Amino acid sequence: MNDRASSLPWAETTAAALRSRGHRNGGARQAVIELLGRQHCCLTAQEIFDQLREEGRRVGVASVYRSLEQLTRDGFVQRIDIGAGVSRYEPIHSDREHHHHLVCDDCGKVEAFADEELERALRKVEGRTGYSVAGHDVVLRGACADCTLPARSS
Repeated sequence: MNDRASSLPWAETTAAALRSRGHRNGGARQAVIELLGRQHCCLTAQEIFDQLREEGRRVGVASVYRSLEQLTRDGFVQRIDIGAGVSRYEPIHSDREHHHHLVCDDCGKVEAFADEELERALRKVEGRTGYSVAGHDVVLRGACADCTLPARSS
């Protein structure tokens, strides 16, 4: 199954849920939903704005931020704070499938990773503490492989 087909249900479900809650079908919000539905990992609001403009969508950056705020507040999008005042956004899938993030402090690259052992450890913490954890995100910071390679001599 291709990535676009597997991500379309999130976009369609999100748009339908917003309509059922009485939200108008705004052009900017719909464009943000469609773009996020095609993504593999989180994006900044500026990256979302830039990609929409590259696609020829006439949206304002303020509309992108408002759309992301509403989608986050309504539980359709997760806001991930990766440090240095930067937030990224990605869809929350109803099947609870999710991933975590590696952030390079040198070049700023963000990569997704999944780890079932980590998930098991987090469930154990939930059991030991008695907390009913509704969600979590893990951001690991450091240097990516490109930034840790020794400098090549000329």
